[in-house]
Amino acid sequence: MAIATITAFWAVSLMFVVTPGADWAYAITAGLRHRTVLPSVGGLLAGHLAATAVVAAGVAALVARTPLVLTVLTAGGAAYLVWLGIGMLTRPSTPQAGGEQAAGSWLRQAATGVGVSGLNPKVFLLFLALLPQFTDPDAAWPLPLQITALGLVHVASCAVVYTGVGMGAQRVLRARPAAARAVSRVSGAAMIVLGGVLLAAQLIT
Repeated sequence: MAIATITAFWAVSLMFVVTPGADWAYAITAGLRHRTVLPSVGGLLAGHLAATAVVAAGVAALVARTPLVLTVLTAGGAAYLVWLGIGMLTRPSTPQAGGEQAAGSWLRQAATGVGVSGLNPKVFLLFLALLPQFTDPDAAWPLPLQITALGLVHVASCAVVYTGVGMGAQRVLRARPAAARAVSRVSGAAMIVLGGVLLAAQLIT
């Protein structure tokens, strides 16, 4: 693939990554609640990798053309975001000091991250609309490989931004419990709003 094409895609992709959303909210919560954000961010990245694989395999196009499947996926993802948001509102996070976390806790954090990004239908639809525009049917690389390469570029940006967001929240708010609780509640409210918007969009259409 041409470097210019990859660079152009990276610039567009980065605009979406730096826009706060459900992934940002979860990264902030992980920074406030856990000793390390890496398991949570790893889960978010795994969700984006899964979306890349689905688009590369052509499954996302089938889902987008099947209203019932898309509706079920959207409702499930929206309900999951609302459930997480309610938890963040009712049990706002505060920075946790010291103490090793069990592997099971890391797995739960990663699994939640996969759910946040992997169950978000907007991720699939965004990839479905964005990735093919930067592919070249006449290139030496097959289309699935081009889409996978572009998806990896996107995931690399996500890794840098989400890790920075989580660690930034952890360091800035560690000595400010009241501010940390407020930020956690705002993140929870954002998740609830995002879930509500997804559901409303399906009801309207």
